[in-house]
Amino acid sequence: MSSILTNNSAMVALETLRNINRNLEGVQSEISTGKKVANAKDNAAIWAISTVMSTDVSSFKQISDSLNLGSSTVGVARSAAEKITSTLQEMKNLIVSAQESNVDRDKIQTDIEALRGTISSIVGAAQFNGLNLIDGSSSADVNVLSSLDRNSSGNVSASYVTVTRQDLSLSNTATAATFGATAVTNLTIIDNDGTAAGTAATLATAGTQDITIASVADGNSYRITLNDTAAANSLGARSFEYVAGTSDSADSVAANLASQISNFFAATGETNYSVSRVDDVISITNSSGGNLLVTAASATGGTAGTSAGGLGALNSIDVTTNAGATSALTSIETLLGIAIDAAAEFGSSQKRLGAQNEFVSTLIDSFTSGIGGLTDSDIEAASAKLQALQVQQQLGVQALSIANQQPQSLLSLFR
Repeated sequence: MSSILTNNSAMVALETLRNINRNLEGVQSEISTGKKVANAKDNAAIWAISTVMSTDVSSFKQISDSLNLGSSTVGVARSAAEKITSTLQEMKNLIVSAQESNVDRDKIQTDIEALRGTISSIVGAAQFNGLNLIDGSSSADVNVLSSLDRNSSGNVSASYVTVTRQDLSLSNTATAATFGATAVTNLTIIDNDGTAAGTAATLATAGTQDITIASVADGNSYRITLNDTAAANSLGARSFEYVAGTSDSADSVAANLASQISNFFAATGETNYSVSRVDDVISITNSSGGNLLVTAASATGGTAGTSAGGLGALNSIDVTTNAGATSALTSIETLLGIAIDAAAEFGSSQKRLGAQNEFVSTLIDSFTSGIGGLTDSDIEAASAKLQALQVQQQLGVQALSIANQQPQSLLSLFR
């Protein structure tokens, strides 16, 4: 049956043309934007996933900036610590020179004070964007934002790289120890291999003298004096002393005195004598070819010294006297260790920050690639599809035109 009111063929052709035009519009949008999912209407699920990932990429770019800032700050601190270490080494060379009695110690002290001023300037200038990690102004760790971690539930938490501050300041002051005023000549505090405290024992060549820390109490004072002036050997007369505090033990007192003697021998290149320690016993060995006088003195009523913290002990270094030069040698070894440890700590932190920054850059690239795979258009396929749809559109128009001409054939029935 043919009808002039309803043209089914035209309706079918029109619907087909509409579908073709709709698909053509989508392909044209895909080509013009370069995305197959440009908004939530295109594909709500893919759009939601890609949008969350895009916000993460933006956040990681900010994290990269944070890591660069942190790395620069730590890098300044590391460079400063390394320079301080080299300056302390120069100072140690001067202190070693001051161990000789026939040098101008006053001039050496002047040079040491100049180097101390250099260290102070380095500490003050070692800041980046106002943050100084070595000036001792704070003991709080510095947290550098390193990552945003998203779990399977979509919850996000921040991760940090912790950088530990290192105090290399000279502002802290130490309290010098005061040797006890009440001498104790028996063996109750220090035992010089059976020789009464304060009395010199003769240590013949190839012999060993054992000095035992017999008891420890707050204020107990210990002094070991080595003297080879009679034999005209290289040592001369040198005293090493320590005043115990409440936290000291016999082992710690022995360790401190043995360390002082060992540092002195090492710094001066002394090979005629050597020192060793086992627990609370200090052993002095004589290989000089002559006699060595070993005196162990003790007293009560002393005052233990307090640590300065940082590099504050530099303020009390004075090599103008024999005792000061000997004490300075032990102090500089400790201070060098502090500076070296600080530089090493900053180096490790900077390396970790650099590695994290590289990972974040890789993560950004991976996220960007993943987002592209979800949303970017395949231009080659879209181009081929566009050509096909354009042909379909032309055929659809022709089919609709043919369908619209069918009612015209009914007129022939009325002629």
